[in-house]
Amino acid sequence: MTKKTHSDERLTAGRICTHIGLFVLAAIVLTPLVWLIASTTKGKNDQFHYTFFAPTISAQNYIELLHKTEVFQRNIWNSMFLASTTVLVQLFFSSLAGFALAKYDFKGKRPITIVMLATLMIPGQLTMAPLFELLHRLGLVDSYLGLIIPGAVSVFGIFLFRQSILQVPDELLQAARIDGCSEFRIYWDIVMPVSRPMIGAFCLISFMGTWNSFLWPQIILHNRELFTLPIALSQMIGTYSQEYGMLMAGTLVSVLPVVALFLALQKEFVAGLTAGAVKG
Repeated sequence: MTKKTHSDERLTAGRICTHIGLFVLAAIVLTPLVWLIASTTKGKNDQFHYTFFAPTISAQNYIELLHKTEVFQRNIWNSMFLASTTVLVQLFFSSLAGFALAKYDFKGKRPITIVMLATLMIPGQLTMAPLFELLHRLGLVDSYLGLIIPGAVSVFGIFLFRQSILQVPDELLQAARIDGCSEFRIYWDIVMPVSRPMIGAFCLISFMGTWNSFLWPQIILHNRELFTLPIALSQMIGTYSQEYGMLMAGTLVSVLPVVALFLALQKEFVAGLTAGAVKG
């Protein structure tokens, strides 16, 4: 009886220490976000006088952000449209390719897979110059298509879906074929629902990558009304003066969609990456 009591006390003490450690880590991780939120609520004269929240909280920075930057709302919708469209296009083509590599045997399958994985080691900056030349000749510079088409297929996404679809039993697909399902219907009605965790993980990764993309959109887009949110934020940096509060407000606005999407898909994100790592 005494041993059980000591064991319970140790278990309780261990849980308390674990919770304290997690609380400290969470506080450290959330400190920059709290500082960012506090900076958006401070006036111009309070930005450098208080580390976090000032005695008076103001929404002036958000008002100036929406009124002084005329096309800022358009920039938000540009980023939302490009990120959403890119996610849907990449999801469709990457899952199709992953399905083919996982469940079909064809000549050259192994070399194709190796070459695809090798391309992941090529820095994206290395292909920007020839890609820009190609898009210029096709007349796709300064257009949304110039951003969507080059990223229509994600090699990383193909690999993730291949790993996930490998776990789908072949007997299930054979039963569907016996019932008269076409190959596309097998992909759409059987493989995709089973791969739901990987879909959530890939959508989150793809959305974050597109939403935060800065260099390539800055090279392709010239029209201010087509600018994405990261480019619009960089344009707020002045030469001789800087509206820090307004810049912080814009930064917070750019962070919120990613945070909301992560909170909505966090279970699928963890489950998808774990499932894709089980079988090679």
